[in-house]
Amino acid sequence: MKVLGIDTSSLAASVAVIEDNKLICEYTINTKKTHSQKLMPMIENMLKISDININEIDVLAVCEGPGSFTGLRIGMSTAKAISHVNNLPIVGVNSVELLASNMNLCDKKICSILDAQRTQVYMGQYKFENNELVELKSVDVVEIDDLLDELSQTNEEWIIVGEAVYKYEDKIKSKSNIHIPAPSHNVNKASSLCSVAINKYNKNIDVYDCFGINPLYIRKSQAEVQYDEKMKRIQNGK
Repeated sequence: MKVLGIDTSSLAASVAVIEDNKLICEYTINTKKTHSQKLMPMIENMLKISDININEIDVLAVCEGPGSFTGLRIGMSTAKAISHVNNLPIVGVNSVELLASNMNLCDKKICSILDAQRTQVYMGQYKFENNELVELKSVDVVEIDDLLDELSQTNEEWIIVGEAVYKYEDKIKSKSNIHIPAPSHNVNKASSLCSVAINKYNKNIDVYDCFGINPLYIRKSQAEVQYDEKMKRIQNGK
């Protein structure tokens, strides 16, 4: 079974193909170039260089969020289009569980964080038991100071992983029981996405057609917040 993974939930864009338990190819670009510019060329070039035809793909895996609102829409619409044309199932994986899966040999508890702007992060908490990723706390948006205080007060060893570790590196390093892994673990990887998706697909969890899957936003975008505030002012006659 060949699985094509697509992740555009963060600054990095990543695509990969895994066949059964073998990584065939992976392409990750962690730059400020927009996802709309780089995603389709990445997929096309990766498949071409790997001598893989899109008709050989059996399952699609897509990161459903949370993360960049624009990035999520680009990745999701691309996956939906490929699914629709080729009649492929799509497995949805959230961005914090795929980050946690980067640490698959870790014996400590794992907290994944992505920047949610201001002083907030998207986070999820996990651990590995018998090589299975177990969710301790589901995806949420929290204040970074509150999260670090919570982890510090557990008196357990934690690995904190994700793009947002660099924004809050000094705060994290001030907590003796919280550790930052190597840079290669802090970027969303489509290979990890595919691995989680294969496990979900085999258990028939979070498997959709092209019409059933949608981005996981957690909260409203800034544009939606501003629109709501504007409507409230209009309704209040201001």
